[in-house]
Amino acid sequence: MILTLDRKRKAPKGNPVKTRAIEQRYGLQLKRVAQQVGAIIQPFNPGDLSQVPTIQHLLNAYADVLHSWATQTASNMLMEVALRDEQTWKLIARDMGRSLRDEILNAPTGQVMRDLLAEQVHLIKSIPREAGERVHLLTLEGIENATRAKQIATEIMRSEEVAASRAMLIARTEVTRTATNLTQARATHIGSEGYIWRTAGDGDVRPSHKAMNGKYVPWNKPPILDKLTGHAGCVPNCRCYAEPVLPD
Repeated sequence: MILTLDRKRKAPKGNPVKTRAIEQRYGLQLKRVAQQVGAIIQPFNPGDLSQVPTIQHLLNAYADVLHSWATQTASNMLMEVALRDEQTWKLIARDMGRSLRDEILNAPTGQVMRDLLAEQVHLIKSIPREAGERVHLLTLEGIENATRAKQIATEIMRSEEVAASRAMLIARTEVTRTATNLTQARATHIGSEGYIWRTAGDGDVRPSHKAMNGKYVPWNKPPILDKLTGHAGCVPNCRCYAEPVLPD
């Protein structure tokens, strides 16, 4: 979250808001949900179609009772990112005038945090719900294609693995998206109209995002890359970040 006054300045080395450790902790928490999905499905016989409604009912019930835990877990992640975000702005704002520094640090981020919390709770609860839907669809496929019954049964028993993959995708995407949303809230509060797109700068950066590196992006016009619309760090598996451009 480098505050750029001159668009020609040298690009910074790496995202100044360090989110990797937060992402790992959040991912481990969400994988606990995937493990419980596996524990719910494991006792059932995947070849017994009469048991599928019960599996779905249990997974949906689990999603419902997750609400309080999901709220606390998501809150912890959001507060960690918000603290890193605020600390970074404090370091950068030392060289600014007092009034501008106070404006940055007192930006109205509350609504952003509330919106993000609601979205995180929904995503966490979606893990068991999507697992139940997947079991249902696989079962229908087994009915339509009896020759694949054994293969489909194996796929049903992989539900924990699939849910764990979904959990890690949520963790990777949502931590960086939180950081970008907080950056945008503070930057636009003091008049920023856009940012410089920065990548992680390694071989894993997808070509479309590599092509965006160093380009100016208006906050009100998120780009469309690979058929996905979103700012740096806001689309699945994106490790890019926004370097705000402030008005003179």
